[in-house]
Amino acid sequence: MTDLLRREPHVISAGLELLAGAAEGQAARVTRVDWKPPMPGTESDLVRVLADRRRAAANALAIRRMLAARAQLVDLLPARDALGLRPGEFLHAGPPTSWERAAGPLRGALMGAAVFEGLAADPQAAAAVAERGGFALDPCHAHHAVGPMAGVISPSMWLFVLEDPASGRRAYCSLNEGLGKVLRYGAYSPEVIDRLRWMASVLGPLLQAAVRAGGPVDVTAILAQMVQMGDEAHNRNRTGTLMLLRDVLPSLVATSFPASDVSRTVSFIGGNDHFFLNLAMPACKLALDAARDVRGSTMVVAMARNGTDFGIQVAGTGDQWFTAPALTPRGLFLGDYGPADANPDIGDSAITETAGLGGFAMAAAPAIVRLVGGSVADALAATRRMYEITLAEHPLFQVPALDFRGTPAGIDVTLVARTGILPQINTGMAGKVAGTGQVGAGLVTPPAEVFPAALRALAEAAAAPAEPA
Repeated sequence: MTDLLRREPHVISAGLELLAGAAEGQAARVTRVDWKPPMPGTESDLVRVLADRRRAAANALAIRRMLAARAQLVDLLPARDALGLRPGEFLHAGPPTSWERAAGPLRGALMGAAVFEGLAADPQAAAAVAERGGFALDPCHAHHAVGPMAGVISPSMWLFVLEDPASGRRAYCSLNEGLGKVLRYGAYSPEVIDRLRWMASVLGPLLQAAVRAGGPVDVTAILAQMVQMGDEAHNRNRTGTLMLLRDVLPSLVATSFPASDVSRTVSFIGGNDHFFLNLAMPACKLALDAARDVRGSTMVVAMARNGTDFGIQVAGTGDQWFTAPALTPRGLFLGDYGPADANPDIGDSAITETAGLGGFAMAAAPAIVRLVGGSVADALAATRRMYEITLAEHPLFQVPALDFRGTPAGIDVTLVARTGILPQINTGMAGKVAGTGQVGAGLVTPPAEVFPAALRALAEAAAAPAEPA
């Protein structure tokens, strides 16, 4: 103690700015620690969950399963064949909802999909059918599928079929339409429907023939490469799209399809930087589904939004959704659009962040900050901050700017509740009026309320301890 008093004082300040400022005023060396109390009302639930003897082993098992999963593109199929969808049945992004609660972009996508399926002559007639209860709605996640933005999947839409070769588990996603006036952003104009018909009659069957002839495409390997080459697999997929095209091009040109169809397909994929997003999403879905149903685990296995609600699912609580009103992203807008035009957050694409990509890998994609607003320093800081709420670092998704450190992976409900740090998501923005399409892109977080709700359920489950599944 005597020796300590002879040294120059060094004050560590944890959230007490008044004391830190006073110490600096007396020429003391001060280090500020970014600390705040746990989320309000979570203290007793945190104590119960942290005392659960299953937690450490359960989280280790969940993260091990997630990191071990691999994804291969093995086929393409219409949703009627892949998922058994029947006429009038539609899947959508996010937690469960209804036509009455559906946001504008989801309504617009459902209206357009109904016209595409021949269930209505025009979007207004489709809305009338929906209002009479003529559509059956279910979340994509309930069918091992994911959908970007509105996420609508109808029986005639073609899907990517991804498979984990070790387990045989599969995940599905629709094909990417491009940007702007597209169904997933709630647009339903004639050109949107015409594009969907071409995708169903030419693009899907042609890619199916190429994949079946050329063999599986290693999607996980592409993801690992693209993170090192400037993509974060949510809002930037340029490298992934070009690597996919490189892999399937030999089989595409060898098919018996007309040269004009092959040419248009190659042009469509090559001109659509986001085409690979619809492969990244089911690859992440496969990995996170591997971590489901591990009793005692506090790891998040899904974050999803339907334009009205934001929901999360946790490995230790089965298929239960914990929801709160979705927030509206903040970022950059297209043309004359502004904040008043943007719908609250929507889409299953936050599955990428849940798996350690997207906003969690922004340090790997410095170019993305120009799209979502901010600086390269902000991108680095965002990724570093996510390490504080995650269980591991992904060994395959390595960030060059962080000395090839793996991206933060495995969001832990207890760490979010203890630190108050919310997952960072970068995303597109849909117009809130049905039929508008995309209005911008930006950054958003989940509503904070979903994590205390999940923590409460975990605390209740901790009352009956059991071994991890």
